Amino acid sequence: MTSPGLPGGIAGHDRTDELPPGYRVGGWVVSELIGSGGWSTVYAARPADGPAGRSAADPAGAPAGPAEVALKIMPTAGLAPRQARRIMESARREVELGSRVGHPRLIGLLGSFVLAAPDRPAVDGAIVLVMERASGSLRELLDAGVPEADRGPLIAGICEGLAHLHRSGWVHADLKPENVLLGADRSVKLSDFGLATELTGTHGYAPPMGTLDYLPPERWRAPLGELGVRIRPTADIWALGIVVHEVFSSGGSPFSGATPVARGAAVQEYGEGRAPLRMDHAVPPFWRELAADCLAPTHEARAPHTAESLLARIAGRQETPADGRQRIRARAAVLATAMCGVAAATLCSDAVRPVGSVPPGVVGSTAGTVRVFNAERSCRERVDRHPGCSLGLAIDPVRPYTADNVVPTRVWHGDVLAADCQVPDGQPIVDEEARWSTRWFRVRLPSGSGPSVAWLPAVRTKERPTLPECPRPTA
Repeated sequence: MTSPGLPGGIAGHDRTDELPPGYRVGGWVVSELIGSGGWSTVYAARPADGPAGRSAADPAGAPAGPAEVALKIMPTAGLAPRQARRIMESARREVELGSRVGHPRLIGLLGSFVLAAPDRPAVDGAIVLVMERASGSLRELLDAGVPEADRGPLIAGICEGLAHLHRSGWVHADLKPENVLLGADRSVKLSDFGLATELTGTHGYAPPMGTLDYLPPERWRAPLGELGVRIRPTADIWALGIVVHEVFSSGGSPFSGATPVARGAAVQEYGEGRAPLRMDHAVPPFWRELAADCLAPTHEARAPHTAESLLARIAGRQETPADGRQRIRARAAVLATAMCGVAAATLCSDAVRPVGSVPPGVVGSTAGTVRVFNAERSCRERVDRHPGCSLGLAIDPVRPYTADNVVPTRVWHGDVLAADCQVPDGQPIVDEEARWSTRWFRVRLPSGSGPSVAWLPAVRTKERPTLPECPRPTA
């Protein structure tokens, strides 16, 4: 889970001591790193004492357990008391929900303990949750491309998990593709209940945290009370609408913007009635209507569309020949769009090249360089230039970093750009890890039909070159 940069949010824990394969954690041995988030690291692990959890000395002992599990390790060492309390509260929520609300569409919690690791101070005293091991996540499937036949069943599985949670008196509060895990048979299991909120009547309260791209309009202006912010099941329904759109649009959001904060501004404009809902034409009519109901701009408008009623709509859907023709037309439109994108990339060279390949004369002899950094770990690990991992460059660093203030050129993690000056007090930008800065670097672009310069926010690079201050741009 990530801090949304809203009042009360806190930055993530800096992990510098990942556990190597073969390291023993309680009764388990780490086999590989699965992934990490703002407050935890997840490893695959196998039983330490013989196959399937049985002791080598007592093969007839306890019943056979899973051959492999996922260990979610939540360090508390080195944190301020308030931060450590939040970690412990997050773990408590996961344990409580896992022990009380079991269901085939929820990831199973097998146990929990506190790790004693005096040889590794960074994780000594960490809370460890032992969970079912999944085969992958919906985010990974989105990146690879969701097969058409799997889309409806995946969404139905998410609805089934949410319906059970809501009936049991809980709100997930951090639904997103990373938290939708998949079995080998593509069965859905909702996961990461660190922000899960137990309802008292119609609502509950939770810390003001979450993932920016999945927060409903009312969360952006929700008052922070003594108990936290108000959470209701309609927050999960909104997030479901975003996920439905992503499943049918190759991971695209219905709200435009170069950053999560910019897309959040678009969500607020829509919630206030100042902008329409614009969905990708690749989303078929049935799913477009369902997503639009999930993305109704207010809690009151979303309330009739419960996870249970949405599941019933999906289960009762009867596809007609007209529906099939519409899907064929949608696929044709997507293919045409993709071909246009290839042509545009070929004709316009609409991607930044490394500084060494910039044509002579574009970069001055005194220019420095900056290397683009993407805070999303999954994007840093990709070797292809996937559109979902691209980052935008601004036209003007003192204007809001929104879609109308972004040049057509896109950049990716690891790109090296020529930079000639900086603005120290431009528009403040927050990244996915809650790092923020007002510093911007002016970068040179390859010659072509677009602008020759653009602006990279400092949070999109870990380098800090010594550059002169640019003349102050006008807003």
